Amino acid sequence: MKGFVMFAWLKSWFGEKPQLSDEQLQRFDAWQALPIPKLDKPFTEMRCVVVDVETTGLNLMQDRLISIGAVAVVNGKIALGDSFYIVLQQKAASDKGNILIHGIGHAEQLDGVLPADALLSFLAFLGKDPLVAFHVTFDETMIKRALREYLGLNFKHPWLDLAYVMPGLNPPLAKKHRALDDWIGQSNIRIDARHNALADALATAQLLQVAYAQAMQKDISKMSELHDLEKSQRWVNSVS
Repeated sequence: MKGFVMFAWLKSWFGEKPQLSDEQLQRFDAWQALPIPKLDKPFTEMRCVVVDVETTGLNLMQDRLISIGAVAVVNGKIALGDSFYIVLQQKAASDKGNILIHGIGHAEQLDGVLPADALLSFLAFLGKDPLVAFHVTFDETMIKRALREYLGLNFKHPWLDLAYVMPGLNPPLAKKHRALDDWIGQSNIRIDARHNALADALATAQLLQVAYAQAMQKDISKMSELHDLEKSQRWVNSVS
């Protein structure tokens, strides 16, 4: 069984590229042609996209991407009209226990948007703007796997991980607060539907605003400086 899982994982990364329609190729090429924004300007003068995903489980090699929720933060403010949510069509719906977590039922999963089209829509929403998440590794890996499998895209994109930025900005709380819920509670952020991709993305976007405010108090004003802070905190975690 383990060998089959490894084979499926390797095939998704190194197998033949998927065949896209002419319309899909046009959408893909349009995204590829977009300019890459600079990260060395104030985060109050740029757009970034906060993202969260729901999946069939927590296995990075085996489980599948079910939904993507994303909220844009533009010039430091959450743009509620600039949000994104989509459910990818599944060949088979996930089990009942998994559905109880994210609330995306059998019918909704089976009737979702074809994965290639769903991912092209996500890329169109994202543009080339930087991505933000809490515990980036999971979201990034699941999105990269899906983009590789359905679009043949080796997705290389800047991500900012608030799971390291927030401790970096608040050293006294670093050992006490580990999870997103810890920081949401600390920041008095309200979230009505935990484990819904769009609701979680909105809560994380509010946490990003908190990070922006705290960073500016420390004379940190650029996205590139937040990336430097993240790297420093990763090093602190590795030696502590």
